[in-house]
This record gives sequence, C-alpha cells and structure tokens, in this order.
Amino acid sequence: MTVLPNDGLSLAAEFPSATHEQWRRLVAGVLNKSGREVSDETAEAALSTALEDGLATRPLYTAHDEAPDPGFPGFAPFVRGGRPDGSTVGGWGVRQRHTTADGAAVLADLENGVSSLWLVVGEGGFPVSSLAQALEGVLLDLAPVVLDAGRDTEPAARELLRLYGERGVAKDAARGSLGADPLGHEARSGEALDFAPAAVLARRCAEEYPGLRALTVDALPYHEAGGSAAQELGASLATGVAYLRELTEAGLSAEQACGQLEFRYAATADQFLTIAKLRAARRLWARVAEVCGAPRAGAQVQHAVTSPVMMSRRDPWVNMLRTTIATLAAGVGGADAVTVLPFDHALGLPDAFARRIARNTSTILVEESHLARVIDPAGGSWYVERLTDELAHAGWEFFQRIEGLGGQATALRSGRLGEDLAKTWEARSAKLAKRREPITGVSEFPNLGERVPQREPVPEPPSGGLPKVRRDEAFEVLRARSDAHLAATGSRPRVYLASIGPAAAHTARTSFVSNLFQAGGIEPVTEGAFEDSGTTEACLCSSDALYEEQAASTARDLRAAGAGHVFLAGRPGQYTDVDAYVFAGCDAVAVLSATLDRMGVS
Repeated sequence: MTVLPNDGLSLAAEFPSATHEQWRRLVAGVLNKSGREVSDETAEAALSTALEDGLATRPLYTAHDEAPDPGFPGFAPFVRGGRPDGSTVGGWGVRQRHTTADGAAVLADLENGVSSLWLVVGEGGFPVSSLAQALEGVLLDLAPVVLDAGRDTEPAARELLRLYGERGVAKDAARGSLGADPLGHEARSGEALDFAPAAVLARRCAEEYPGLRALTVDALPYHEAGGSAAQELGASLATGVAYLRELTEAGLSAEQACGQLEFRYAATADQFLTIAKLRAARRLWARVAEVCGAPRAGAQVQHAVTSPVMMSRRDPWVNMLRTTIATLAAGVGGADAVTVLPFDHALGLPDAFARRIARNTSTILVEESHLARVIDPAGGSWYVERLTDELAHAGWEFFQRIEGLGGQATALRSGRLGEDLAKTWEARSAKLAKRREPITGVSEFPNLGERVPQREPVPEPPSGGLPKVRRDEAFEVLRARSDAHLAATGSRPRVYLASIGPAAAHTARTSFVSNLFQAGGIEPVTEGAFEDSGTTEACLCSSDALYEEQAASTARDLRAAGAGHVFLAGRPGQYTDVDAYVFAGCDAVAVLSATLDRMGVS
C-alpha cells in the first residue's frame, strides 16, 4: 500500500498540469457541438460578456491577467481601503435615509442597528424648521448626521450646528457631513448655486469641527440618468476636482480641501462591477490627491447607496434580493457607509417593515455572514483586480473628456454630459426591451395577479436637470395600460396560445411566449377553443418540425375562427398565414406595444 504525504495536495499533484490552450480546445469542441462555429483561438471570446464602457468579462482569468499592485489597506493608492483596519472592527456604517421629519422612525432605526442618518431637507424632504423634530431624542455625539439639502444647505447646516451647541455636543465629537453639493444640485435641478456658502462651511468645519465634512460629491444623479460605471466615476472625479479648485482658492490647503469631501456612489446587483467600481474610485481619487500635492489625504471616504435605477415597482419583494446583493458588493468593495433603500422605495414612502428589512440587510451581512471580518475579500482575485484596473482606465478617460470640455460645470451646462449619459441609456434600453438584460418579476416571470403595495407619496424631489431613469420603465408603461383596461372592462387583454402537437413539442415555447406576453400585461389563454378566448390575437407554439407540417393550416383555421393577428413562437421562417414572430432577442416592448394598440388598449 502506498502512503501519500499528508500535505493535502498530493492527489492533485499526481495529474499533469493543464494548459490554457488545452482548455480553449475543449471549449471550442463543446461550442461546435452546439452548432456554433468557433476555432480554438476564438472560443474564449465567444464566451465573453460585453459590458458598458467597451469592457468585457471573459470566462476565465489566470495569473497572466496582470493588474497594478493594489497596495495595502490604508496606504496609497487605497485600492484595498482607506483605513488600515478596514471595516473589521464594527463593519461598515449602516446609514438610513429619511425624507420626513418622523422622529419616532429615526429613533427606531437607531435603536435597531442603524449607525448614521441621511436626512433629506428642503425640496424633496422636510423643512429646515423640522430638523430639531426629526432629531428629537437622538444622541448627536453618537449618531453621525449627513444632510442632503440642495439649495437649503446653508440654513440646514446652521440649524444642525445650532442643535449641536444647544444639546452640548462638543465640536470635536460632531460627526457626519453638511452635504453641500452645488454641482450635484445643478445636475438634478438645472439650477446653478453659488459655491461661496459651501466654502464658508468647509472652512468652518476644517477649523472647528474635525469630525464633520462640509461637502458631498454625489454621483447618483449621473447613475440615475442612465450613466455607466465609468461615467459615474468620471463625473464624480470631475466634480471632486472642481470642489478642490474652489476650496483651495478660498484659502484651504489641498489636504484640508480633500478632508472636506465625501463621495456617494450607487451599488447595483451586478456585484463584481460594484466591487470594482468602489476600488477603482479610491485609486483614481488617490491619483488626483497625489497630483494636487496631498497624497496623504487621498483616502476617499465612500457612501454607497443601493441603486434606485434597479428598483422595480412590480413584484417589489424581489428588490430585497437586489439590495442584498448590492449591499454585499458595497461591503466587499470597501464602502465606509452603506444605505439600503427599502424594497418599496419606487412606490413611495417606506413603511416600518420595509425600513426594518433595509437596515437588517447590513446587519445580517456583517453579524451573521461575517463579511467585514476580512479586509478587501475580493482582493487578489485575477478577475476583480483586472476589472478594477480596466474600469479605472475607463473612468479616467471619461474624467479627461469632461475636463477637456472645460470641467464639470461646463459639461453640465452645455448639455454634453447629458448627451453622453443619454447615449449610454439608449443602448441599455435596447437590451432591456429585448430582454437581454432581464428584470425578474417584470420582464421575466411577471405575476399579473399580484397586488402591488400602496404607499404614501414621497415629497417631490428637485427636477429640471438630468432625467431619472428606471430599468422597468418601458414595461411599466405597458403594465399600466393593461391595468387601466382591467379597471374599465373587468378583464385584461388576452392572447390565445395555440399549442401544436404533444407537450414535449410545445412546452418550452409555450412557457417562453406566456412569459413574454405577461411582461406587457397580456394574459395568455391556453385552454379551450379560440372562439371562447375573448381575443383576436393568437400565437402558434410548437417545434420547428411540426411548424413545417402544420403552421400554415393551423394559422388559417385560427383566422377562420376570427383571429385578426397570428404570431409564431420561433425564429422567422417561410410560414404562410403568419403575421409576426416572437423569439429570444426580439424587441419585446415593441411587440407588446403594437399588440395592445391593435386591441385598442390605450
């Protein structure tokens, strides 16, 4: 009997090492068997996934995929985190957002896991005069407060500082941000603000309140306008640089100016892209600080917010899963604070249950999943390091484009920045319409019988600047038309699915088209005769072989029974008496909209 050394690797060592070329050859063999003509050299590219910004995710990464040394946490270029201890002591900050002066809700959050507050004051939130009410009973020396007040930043900041003094909070104990963000406000509203008040606040914080920052660089307006990850990075860099210029001109040193900024980014359910974005953002800002002569102040402070763009209004419960993945990505990416938007965010003001689930999302990831016990857990991954590097270069390129236009303010006011974001969203909208980017509960697996929760409306946010987009918006328009039809007639618009042959022949395509039509609020009818279906729309579902034999005759029979329009589920072919085809990759939004038009559903 042979006794193997107890090193845990001996069995693997008995096999010869595989090469990259061997792997490619095997992949090419599998793809060719499935009908895709590829060579060994193109096999890897055939499995790659295109991302925005000209990037792509390959199916395999190895040690040959080089990326710059990310360094150590707490040291430039800060890719691995802005602090040497990362979030290992207490996890990332759990920051809850409030748009109403509900002191009871604020206290409930703080008593159940929330560690800091994000208060929307003024337009889109509650009045400055209600700030004391919102913070009634809050221990301001323990709970950091971040303001988001737009044009009301100056009075809101004065009121918060007054409350600190009135409640005996020492100036060095105050924590948080006064949230001045003139360019962010302009991006949302189109209204240009004077920077002078923000500079005054920054000087006061630098001189009197060491734990307070005066300004927020909010990248959410660019994300919410449909921007890509690189565009979000580039716009945030351009905004940060603009603020550094203003602050140093106002008399602050470069180190002081850097210390007055907090950056806010969106975290999406694309976990690896979010991880890479936050890591790349720190690297890019470290480079800016270095060029400005303040390398020691280059550790970017990051506030991640789960993406409003990804939140769906239909089947909102799925948003809990989306925000969980986004929060995990933000934590792994090294965010200092994370705001989990409640699952009903797209419907209106969240209720107590939604706020509870939101704050518990971070708690579970930190306390039960122990996600914060390791600093930069994705670090060293060939894929993550390469994606971080590629995204950093793409973000820097977009930053240079904005600077070439004259800076962030000029790019905004000229409309050039908005045009770039709109082009990105147009391309993404096409993917959404074709269901190449699926939305669970909306474009995939919709539930026509669901009851959407009703919520109180949110305060009207600023408008007039960059648009706000949502992934579900095209399908939401279709579903709203169906809902109106249901309310007026008592039934939804319908389509009759004419299945040909045994179940094995038609089940896959029947399921496919049923899913597709329901995404537009159209109810599929699979039982009974066409004459009893209550519709003039029909769709053939079967295998290609049976289509050759029976598609034309079945379509003629449906027309004789009253069908005005006949679809066929499958790729376009030479079938007579068929008006249109539905297949994977077709423009589902256009198909569904035209179908509703024919049925008179407005």
